[in-house]
Amino acid sequence: MAGNVTVVLGDEESVYSGKRAVVQPFSTEKSEQIWNVEEERKEHSNPTTFSELLGLNELFSLQVWKASVAELVGTAVLVFAIDTIVISSYETKTNVPHLIMAILISITVAILLLASYPVSGGHINPAITFSAALVGIITLSRAVIYIFAQCVGAVLGALALKAVVNSTIEDTFSLGGCTLTVISPGPNGPMVVGIGMAQGLWLEILCTFVVLWASVWMAFDHRQAQALGSVTVLSIVGIVVGLLVFISATVTGAKGYAGAGMNPARCFGAALVRGGHLWYGHWVFWVGPTIACVAFYLYTKIIPRQHFHTVGYKHDFINIVKSLST
Repeated sequence: MAGNVTVVLGDEESVYSGKRAVVQPFSTEKSEQIWNVEEERKEHSNPTTFSELLGLNELFSLQVWKASVAELVGTAVLVFAIDTIVISSYETKTNVPHLIMAILISITVAILLLASYPVSGGHINPAITFSAALVGIITLSRAVIYIFAQCVGAVLGALALKAVVNSTIEDTFSLGGCTLTVISPGPNGPMVVGIGMAQGLWLEILCTFVVLWASVWMAFDHRQAQALGSVTVLSIVGIVVGLLVFISATVTGAKGYAGAGMNPARCFGAALVRGGHLWYGHWVFWVGPTIACVAFYLYTKIIPRQHFHTVGYKHDFINIVKSLST
């Protein structure tokens, strides 16, 4: 998992599968055949018990924890980079800060996904991890490990940013974190500017769902992932994220709101390190994406099966629920 791997998109694997890829060991031809047969047997075996469906054995798997390091590092770099982009976009006093921010975020997300997916599946976002667990690409146990790693990485990324920026920028731009409102100087003293919690919640739900539906969907669907290739799929994910940041920040027209977070871990890192008003409405950045993930999962269940090509997704949430009644 943590070594050199070869991911075959569309062949029992997905960009966001998070599963161990097919590894070709440096050995004799006979041992390679034995290895491949064993791996194929494991891939096609169906979980029969509740603990297997949850993947509880992965909680104690060294390989899974090693893979989660890629999620930790990827999320740390993501938080440092995106929060820096947010600060820089507004600090440069350009007339189009939202556009510049969206373009840079698109490029950054695409690069980091490409860097991390061969090891862990390239999630670096609890929303993607949770949706992958619901669909059954990864187990709930692996999802818990990944989300924990992502949150730790987000905190480390925010700490790294705090260490390199001066206190004035940190206070002015809230360390580039996710905000609904900020306190701004007004004609009659300090005033609160931004958007309300309800508006912020709807933006998180809608934007996260669009990310899953318009881009991550391609990675989950074996047919599309294989036809397009990993570079194209992950680049599309980055572009969609950037577009939604631009749209959500522009459509509100509210100062103090830098756009939809769509990544609970990123919002958590800055809030824990910076504190203060970043905790105001912080639940919005978790509840919104969670609702979007559930909505996306229900969508995959409603559409005709021939339009969602999946192979070997054995940990589907409905299968887990069914196992409780048997």
